[in-house]
Amino acid sequence: MAERRTESRHILSANLHAAQGADVLSRILASQHGAIAALTPAFPQIIAAAQAGAQALRAGGKMGYAGAGSSGLMALADCLELPGTFGIAPDRVPMLFAGGVEALLHMQGGVEDDPKLALADIARAQIGAGDTILCLAASGRTPYTLAVAKEAKARGAVVVGLSNTAEADLLALADIPVVLDTGPEIITGSTRMGAASAQKIALNMISVLVGLHLGHVYDGFMVNLTADNIKLLDRAARIVAAVSGADIAAAQAALDETEGAVKPAILVATGMTRPEAEAALVRTGGHLAPALLENQ
Repeated sequence: MAERRTESRHILSANLHAAQGADVLSRILASQHGAIAALTPAFPQIIAAAQAGAQALRAGGKMGYAGAGSSGLMALADCLELPGTFGIAPDRVPMLFAGGVEALLHMQGGVEDDPKLALADIARAQIGAGDTILCLAASGRTPYTLAVAKEAKARGAVVVGLSNTAEADLLALADIPVVLDTGPEIITGSTRMGAASAQKIALNMISVLVGLHLGHVYDGFMVNLTADNIKLLDRAARIVAAVSGADIAAAQAALDETEGAVKPAILVATGMTRPEAEAALVRTGGHLAPALLENQ
């Protein structure tokens, strides 16, 4: 265990059992800050990962996620948000989680050791040439995740490996290795803590950059969101109003005309017809900023 940084002792864990509540919380918070600091050196690799993911999606491919246990949960949390936030079809962002849905309800340690599950999952997701897959493992040695990475690479996909151990097998295998060297955990070996926090932030960074590359973010607004509940319908109207300068009533009318599609609704609210708005977005590859310039 000592050879893995994620399994070694954190300096703040000494006598943790005897510490008072506020002291425990301060130590946990300090350990989280330390883990998050590991993201800054990884910026170049995070940028490369986002470029690979965006390239795959832009060309009609997939950006998949894979992991087991806590790492898989971090991947799942990011993966599930992409359809609603950026309007990306769920089948374009498949999740490969060791053990499947059953393991989400009752975490099962053994499934992460089964490479056969990985091969079945990657076949089901139809990952192959032209796709990118984000593989997460704190130790970088999880058999399920390694098997996904190896099979995806053999099928011609770009493999992004995210690990909290610099010498990880996963990083050596990956086309784009992302090292998040978060070090020891305050609860020794509990990588659901600092390692997982850094993983989730890294995925937030990757997915936001992907959204930007695809033109799904404008001025900080999610202009390609899928409005499928009352909250998001209201948000869509407020986005259209804020970007176009129209009032809420005009924004809602524009959304009605475009059947809830935010980008063309913004252009309609600035004076375009729906066909003109859709044609402009085709010309700009779905990017709103140059389409708005056309309408000035």
